[in-house]
Amino acid sequence: MNLKLLLTPIVLLGLCCGGIAQKEGNECVSANARSCADCIQAGAKCGWCKDPDFLKQGETVSSRCDELQSLMKRGCGESMIENPHGSKTVVTNKNVTVRKPGEQLQPEQITQIQPQKVSVTLRPGEPQTFNLKFKRAEDYPIDLYYLMDLSYSMEDDLVNVKKLGTSLMEKMSKITSDFRIGFGSFVEKTVMPYISTTPAKLLNPCTSDKNCTSPFSYKHVLNLTNDGKNFNTLVGQQHISGNLDSPEGGFDAIMQVAVCGKEIGWRNVTRLLVFSTDAGFHFAGDGKLGGIVLPNDGKCHLENNMYTMSHYYDYPSIAHLVQKLSDNNIQTIFAVTEEFQPVYQELKNLIPKSAVGTLSANSSNVINLIIDAYNSLSSEVILENSKLPEGMTLTYTSHCKNGVVSEGENGRKCSNISIGDEVAFTISVTFQGCSGSNMLSETIKIKPLGFTEEVEVAVNFICECECHKDAVENNSLCHNGTYECGACKCNQGRVGRYCECSSNDVPTEDMDRNCRKDNGTDICSNNGECVCGMCECKIRDNPEERYSGRFCECDNFSCDRYNNKLCGGHGTCDCRVCKCDPMWMGSACDCSLDNSTCMASNKQICNGRGACDCGTCKCTDPKFQGPTCEMCPTCLGVCAQHKDCVLCRAFGTGEKKDTCEQECSDFNLIVVKDKLPQPTDTAYPVMHCKERDANDCWFYYTYAVNNNTQTEVHVLDKLDCPAGPDIIPIVAGVVAGIVLIGLALLLIWKLLMIIHDRREFAKFEKEKMNAKWDTGENPIYKSAVTTVVNPKYEGK
Repeated sequence: MNLKLLLTPIVLLGLCCGGIAQKEGNECVSANARSCADCIQAGAKCGWCKDPDFLKQGETVSSRCDELQSLMKRGCGESMIENPHGSKTVVTNKNVTVRKPGEQLQPEQITQIQPQKVSVTLRPGEPQTFNLKFKRAEDYPIDLYYLMDLSYSMEDDLVNVKKLGTSLMEKMSKITSDFRIGFGSFVEKTVMPYISTTPAKLLNPCTSDKNCTSPFSYKHVLNLTNDGKNFNTLVGQQHISGNLDSPEGGFDAIMQVAVCGKEIGWRNVTRLLVFSTDAGFHFAGDGKLGGIVLPNDGKCHLENNMYTMSHYYDYPSIAHLVQKLSDNNIQTIFAVTEEFQPVYQELKNLIPKSAVGTLSANSSNVINLIIDAYNSLSSEVILENSKLPEGMTLTYTSHCKNGVVSEGENGRKCSNISIGDEVAFTISVTFQGCSGSNMLSETIKIKPLGFTEEVEVAVNFICECECHKDAVENNSLCHNGTYECGACKCNQGRVGRYCECSSNDVPTEDMDRNCRKDNGTDICSNNGECVCGMCECKIRDNPEERYSGRFCECDNFSCDRYNNKLCGGHGTCDCRVCKCDPMWMGSACDCSLDNSTCMASNKQICNGRGACDCGTCKCTDPKFQGPTCEMCPTCLGVCAQHKDCVLCRAFGTGEKKDTCEQECSDFNLIVVKDKLPQPTDTAYPVMHCKERDANDCWFYYTYAVNNNTQTEVHVLDKLDCPAGPDIIPIVAGVVAGIVLIGLALLLIWKLLMIIHDRREFAKFEKEKMNAKWDTGENPIYKSAVTTVVNPKYEGK
């Protein structure tokens, strides 16, 4: 069998285990690094042990690569660990300009960004961070180039633009004392179907009654100057031209303005391009209509101030324009009519540091438009960087006005910046790994869009360890390789710890015999592969678990466990046997020799009621429980002892209700509704208690110490209180009783009166019958009748 095929399972196993190990969080082991360089590129936490005697028998070279703490725990001294770190150095750090009142400075004397140059050394996976400061300078010079559409529809606009120079100079003087203005114009490509190519139309593309100039693509009229009157004079000499289609060739003109800096006279100051039109635009691909297929080359083609290659190169793309405008630090202001406002608003979203203003029908508001757009552009700073090497990333965090902090894409910019305001950015540089393209130094540049100043970042990469410099080729220890960083780095086609075998060698029975323990049948105890007559042990899924030994017969994960911890967490597993820490013993290091846990408050071991066994009290009398045999759940007095604590914790009453938390937190209270635990329900004694509170209410609970030596108290959630008298029935009963007694007395009195009256009547009747009455006249009786006779009465 070919040895290369034999090694394939090892490689696959390493890759497999590496993927799982990475989930475990140890990227160092998962990298399966074969050299120090591979190791330090695996991650910022990885180190390489260069101690020649570090590896145990059976461990692979990749076992030298691990996290620092793990390496030291495995016996590698700190001085023997290769763990290089990146660094940063500020090379040029000129302070931002603070202009004194009345001080005049040249553009090159003004500094708006700090620092100006930084050097960073990067190790894979380890970020380096530096701060960048930006301050918007006062009275900063401005160059403004006015690029105007001179197609026929802009005739009335040209009249107002002819007066623009002096008026704009006057307005801009309030912003800066150093202002220059230039002018250029554009129409369209000079081929069909954009213009008419008939001889007459080439001379005058307008109607017969209008005198127009010949069509052109782009014409540079005036270099940047601080002479506003000259601007008015030259612009006043311009004439309208014409074309056939509505979209204009403005992109050709913008490209030439951006790249022809020398011809136009751009300075390294704030550069503004005002693009004025009342129509749309052609872009890359539209040139095919005129038979133009060559992409725009992005170079300057001005001859006698005229763009001469419009018939040869296609219109530039938007992305191409963005690149050139950014490279030349030009901020664009689109001054367009209201009809095309939405179109250019979308274009603005694609071009950083650009603005859109609505142009009136005759461009009468162009000065205010330019001022407003400039204020909008200059109040925002956006950082951009040059192209990054492969594997490198930059992250930005902005610290803007009013304490506003942003990250991600918003971390590149700050808004609402006034003159004199200072903002800061935190920039973090990271790269992932070395390759042929980024092993040398690189330079990246960071700058605010629209500004000429930039920060130069010189980047160096750490791709090799320091011990690499001391490597010895063809060392006596390494047969066909280089002795480097404590291990052999084999030449191509060589394998083995000492590069003693060829990858093309066929394994022999003699080689395999050296990998069998006690002449057994298992090669490397089925925990590794036999390479060059030596066992190379398998890599486990868990990077903390390892096979070792000459025959891979040992491991550090098969020892006894206690509380689900290897060697109880109090020892190390060495060749499947626990080596316990001091004061611990047992096969799983589960027995503590420390008696302090058995010491009771009275300074006696287990309160004198038991013996300390592996740090735990074994009580001689089963009725005593607790960590130090201090509790007796079934002893008399337990109920009364815990009465007040149960009252305060369960019902919030009792003598200890104010100090409950301090004095009554030594047991676990469980409130039950229906039934308390019974002695037959548990494997430990349970004491039932019945106590009465100050209100003569009974409460019921149980007291017990469970098998975990924790005190448990179960208490019924309701007090058993005697019922109070019901007042209403009592009052009603009393009233009813009084009424009934009164009625009864009346009835009795009435009955007695009736009986008495009947007796008297009967007596009267009896006496009446027995009485004998005599008839006689009372001698003293006088009649009540008196008769008087009238003397005059004659009896008639």
